Amino acid sequence: MPLALAEFNIANPDELRPLLHACLAVPRWGEVVLLGRPYAELSALVGAAESASPLLPGEIAAAIAAHPRIGEKASGSGTGAGWSRSEQSGVDEAAAREFADANIDYETRFGHVYLVCASGRSGEELLADLRSRLDNDPGTELAVAGRELAKIAVLRLQKAVTA
Repeated sequence: MPLALAEFNIANPDELRPLLHACLAVPRWGEVVLLGRPYAELSALVGAAESASPLLPGEIAAAIAAHPRIGEKASGSGTGAGWSRSEQSGVDEAAAREFADANIDYETRFGHVYLVCASGRSGEELLADLRSRLDNDPGTELAVAGRELAKIAVLRLQKAVTA
């Protein structure tokens, strides 16, 4: 159930941290969002979330660990798992099979799961993106993954808090 912005503005920070963690598993990011309260409008909240980027390499690595592989449905019943399943809805069974092999190549090269803002994108589009990113060097790829995490966080925050 999304929170109204007015509720978000007055809620106990300890009650909001799990929600913010479900948006992005980076405590610093969540604290930046909390410290900006109260927000006059949703766009100000989104702006604060965006201003907490770029993410640091260690933050990116920790946040990536909280995401399932593209093509694998998130397990569990928590908010983050539900969002993940919804975000990957464009990945059908055929694409999921292709992702299994592509994910192995990606993880072998970079040492972490492929991370992309999948919302509204087809499985074919995501698979092409994964394959093109295999040409990145590890530092560049970590930065790309960080930008994708930030996009996901903002989308999730907009699902979690409404005007």
